[in-house]
Amino acid sequence: MNGLSRRLAGYLGATAALLAGWFALSALIDSPALPSPVVALPEFVSQASALLPEAGVSLWRVVAAMAWGTALAVPLGLGLGRSARADAIFAPIVFLTYPVPKVVFLPVFLVLLGLGDAPKIALIGFIVFFQVLVTARDAAKAVPEASVLSVRSLGASRMDIARYVVVPAAMPDIFTALRIGTGTAIAVLFLAESIAGTDGLGWYIVDAWGRIDYPAMFAGIIAMALLGVVLYEALDAVEARVTRWRRLSR
Repeated sequence: MNGLSRRLAGYLGATAALLAGWFALSALIDSPALPSPVVALPEFVSQASALLPEAGVSLWRVVAAMAWGTALAVPLGLGLGRSARADAIFAPIVFLTYPVPKVVFLPVFLVLLGLGDAPKIALIGFIVFFQVLVTARDAAKAVPEASVLSVRSLGASRMDIARYVVVPAAMPDIFTALRIGTGTAIAVLFLAESIAGTDGLGWYIVDAWGRIDYPAMFAGIIAMALLGVVLYEALDAVEARVTRWRRLSR
């Protein structure tokens, strides 16, 4: 069995276990607020035409937010990790602001940027930025000095060291931060869309909840869960392509 087959088998087994647990919990609680998968899954299929545009909106917001957050965080984090002077100046600021829950800034973004895509993309990107920044900084600091010196002895410039030593060494940790950040991004997306939104999966779920349409609400929850899985797998595929040297070295 190859890697893809094992992965698919793992997903099928996990899905079966989750559905069985969901079915048992629904029967135990016996409440309309927790419909069984026998009810929710057909609703998800029947609402696919309504869910697809909302999923597209949510996907755009998450991808745009993660893209700008990562694009800013990676060079800044690597720079801090490789420059003792810059790290001494800016690292205390980063560590002072990192523990602050960024979601509390949602009202500020709403006032400054309005009620469209911009505040949601800004908030999610803000959160991803800090997660990737700290990880990239630590990964760059952890690069063995012997590796840097060996490349420098061959006449490599500072840019060569960054390109061929620091960036490849930090990439696995950066992708790990992005995968972890995906779950956070989806959670914050739901909050932002449910509080200040007229579209997206978060809005769809809360709208169905307000109408006491629990099967439709769970159809939206299934769609948001699938969105998270798709993003996670996409990051995994990009990492496998970007860090192909890891497979060759095993």
